[in-house]
Amino acid sequence: MAADGLHLGRGRFIPAGELLETTSLSGGPGGQHANKTSSRVTLSWNLRASEALHPALIARLEAKLTSRITNEGLLQVHVDSNRSQHRNRDEARERLTNLLIEALKVDKPRRATKPSRGSKQRRLEGKKRRSDIKRGRQTPGDD
Repeated sequence: MAADGLHLGRGRFIPAGELLETTSLSGGPGGQHANKTSSRVTLSWNLRASEALHPALIARLEAKLTSRITNEGLLQVHVDSNRSQHRNRDEARERLTNLLIEALKVDKPRRATKPSRGSKQRRLEGKKRRSDIKRGRQTPGDD
């Protein structure tokens, strides 16, 4: 594992001691190399037990990454796209860093807006045209 942790920008840093890296056999084609080399890398970070980030930031991460967090509070990234364990390790660190940076971004609040007069008029004209088309398809009555 690399000596330093993950730099998330804005002075945010996750030390290497909080990251757990495991390797395993990579699935799929690859012949003997894939069958005897542990090139798949799983990088895990327990965000609930972390002391690296402010509790408010951890709450934001939990809210945005709910589907990616295990019941134990682990955020995991699996990489087996390369034959090399070193490349997979670097890519796993990069993926986890990008995932955390994206999740820490604060969304702009949505402003409620009203439809313009023109858009209302265009919508009603479209409905009128459609209504006329459908009325034209009807069979004439007994009048």
